[in-house]
Amino acid sequence: MSITVKGTVERRDIGMGAWALIGEDGKTYEIMRGADKSLLQAGTKAEVTGVVREDVMTTAMIGPVLEVKSFEVSS
Repeated sequence: MSITVKGTVERRDIGMGAWALIGEDGKTYEIMRGADKSLLQAGTKAEVTGVVREDVMTTAMIGPVLEVKSFEVSS
């Protein structure tokens, strides 16, 4: 099921590092590896549409894994 989250991108120094999307509601999603590099910049505010992957585990374990399908950077 597709979801859309508005929030801010953060870099987390856990293990080899992980990218997180902190939603406006405070919920943290781990951005799945392979996301567009123009999204992966600390402090970027964006509206991200994607799929929460229940079948993927990570070493960071900072929240549900979000596979990004599309995004729009906001100012």
